[in-house]
Amino acid sequence: MTTLEVRRREALSPGFASLTLGGPALRDLVVAGGDQAVRLFFPRAGQTALRMPTASSEAWMAQVLLMPRSVRPLVRNLTIRRARPADDEIDIEFALHGDSPLSSWVRQARPGDAAGVFDMGTTYRPPAHARWQLLVGDETALPAILAILDQAPPSLAAEVYLEVPTAADVRDVAAPPGVRVRWSNRDGRRGVRPGSLVLEAVRRAVLPPGPVYAWVAGESRLATSVRRHLVGDRAVPKADISFAGYWRHGWSAPG
Repeated sequence: MTTLEVRRREALSPGFASLTLGGPALRDLVVAGGDQAVRLFFPRAGQTALRMPTASSEAWMAQVLLMPRSVRPLVRNLTIRRARPADDEIDIEFALHGDSPLSSWVRQARPGDAAGVFDMGTTYRPPAHARWQLLVGDETALPAILAILDQAPPSLAAEVYLEVPTAADVRDVAAPPGVRVRWSNRDGRRGVRPGSLVLEAVRRAVLPPGPVYAWVAGESRLATSVRRHLVGDRAVPKADISFAGYWRHGWSAPG
């Protein structure tokens, strides 16, 4: 369990913001991969301080649940976008969804505000036999995919499919020459379920031949549907697919 403080906040686009968190404990941070995940602890509305659990194991869940709601922190899963252990800092990017507790906290965060993290490791583990990679995600997976590309070797060959809320959220992506990035956005499409556009883009895609490693994350139906498509329609072995449902459309995270 690592207690940090907000050092900087930056608006990246209409749907994204970044917080820089810092503290001496980050000097010992070891980043194992591009999609390095953490549990982020932050105060709920009305709390004046952050109360962190003390157990550096899964026992922290019980500790949090036993706290009175008046002092219990909120917890969400996020990805480290960039790490600078020498500067005692990490950057975390957030997809802002309306007035959710996390989005509201990010918008109001100021330097000196407390936050905490608990390292959760990685899921991006391409096998040696993969000739190319397929990376797919909605806005909640964008920070992880960008971090993966930041750390990619120059030889990486990859097809990347991304979906964001608006055209203004599309970014220039620095990636090796063998990486092709395709964007979808829901701008002006009311009622479109998040993840549905990028799912259809993958289903229609003409993909390269040869063994592939796929990493898919985002809304739960997107992640499971892309995996089902790859296994059932493209004969990709299940062992060569990493997938994660970060959130579920229409459902709020507990807490």
